[in-house]
Amino acid sequence: MNALLYISVILIWGTTWFAIYLQQGVVAVTVSIFYRFLLASLLMMVVLLIARRLRKLALKDHIYCVAQGCCVFAFNFYCFYHAAAYISSGLESVIFSMSVLFNAFNGMLFFRQKMSPALIPASILGLVGIVTLFWHDLSANHVAPELLKGIGLSMLGTYGFSLGNMISTRHKKHGLDVVSTNTYAMGYGAAVMALLSLAQGASFAIEWTSAYVGSLVYLAVFGSVLGFGMYFSLVGRIGASQAAYSTLLFPLVALTVSTFYEGYQWHTNAVIGLGLILLGNLVMFYRPRWLSEWKKTKPALS
Repeated sequence: MNALLYISVILIWGTTWFAIYLQQGVVAVTVSIFYRFLLASLLMMVVLLIARRLRKLALKDHIYCVAQGCCVFAFNFYCFYHAAAYISSGLESVIFSMSVLFNAFNGMLFFRQKMSPALIPASILGLVGIVTLFWHDLSANHVAPELLKGIGLSMLGTYGFSLGNMISTRHKKHGLDVVSTNTYAMGYGAAVMALLSLAQGASFAIEWTSAYVGSLVYLAVFGSVLGFGMYFSLVGRIGASQAAYSTLLFPLVALTVSTFYEGYQWHTNAVIGLGLILLGNLVMFYRPRWLSEWKKTKPALS
């Protein structure tokens, strides 16, 4: 069962990036995000109500859910959807894997967690990997501003996602039900995007094509409801650290899809850059068995 959940999470979240690419078109980005998380939050709400698992929250906790919705289910995707117009969806997923490093940094910043000895070498590998990955385009005589926009928006969206993870950590520390807080946060994220759409005068008309509607349903049902549900189930079964290893494989799936459907061109520097980024994430996660055993058995200081 654990293996099935693990593979499912990798395949679903590895392919959502291409679905985001398919959302590009006449519908405003804010409207697409609104419909995605409106549908997802309504489905989650119905499921939790039927299962009698929806938990009530205090007003203060709802305020934090609004902030979480802005970070994880609104403005970060606003960045990702716009970035998809400038770089391939596969490259977006590679940059998103840097959330592991952002989480470690923000954990120190907001919760005063001790800095992992692996943070600095992992960060260096990640940053060098990103430069190497895009070196073919960055070394051109005239660097396209669109490329830099795509990289910058993807990095900004990834950092926003990490901030949302910190709020989720806060929920957990206060004993709140993670599934309930995520459901509320999805709804608040959808509401924020609706307000922004109204402020921009965007049309809420849907593009009734198979590509747009299909990708919207896939993102809402599979990417949001099933994806998050299976991931948190996996966290409960094997632990957060082991479940997080799945982020190492998202980019491989996304880049494979991007190669076949977006015409992504592989270069030597792209292979090296991808390897460095994945290695950086692996360094961040890796804990030698002998070190874990030593921590369990080492004598306490008198």
